[in-house]
Amino acid sequence: GATMSWVIALTAGVLFAAGVYLILEKLLSRIIVGLGLIAHAANLVLLGSGGRPAAPPIVEEGSTGPFSDPLEQALVLTAIVITFGITAFLLALAFRFWTDQGSDEVEDDIEDRRIALKRDRQ
Repeated sequence: GATMSWVIALTAGVLFAAGVYLILEKLLSRIIVGLGLIAHAANLVLLGSGGRPAAPPIVEEGSTGPFSDPLEQALVLTAIVITFGITAFLLALAFRFWTDQGSDEVEDDIEDRRIALKRDRQ
């Protein structure tokens, strides 16, 4: 019941926090893992929003038996497929970057530093 929803919410919060922390790193491999954690957290939020199992959000007159709304499961399944595709694409880009540069560390953009210095002088 209520305890499970708190556990799901807390787990999703921890996954979001860990994902954001990893995205702010300089290594592409950690960025990709961070995006995966955020995707898992979003899936948990979607599943947690469905309420108790077999408790539909809307029950019409004359309906019998416990029903569950398949919308959350359909959204999560779609999100899993999209996340898989994005992760595969990012891994291919990271591999290409690693073969070209010899490292998966993202370096600072020189142009971005130049613009920041110009802004600080004003």
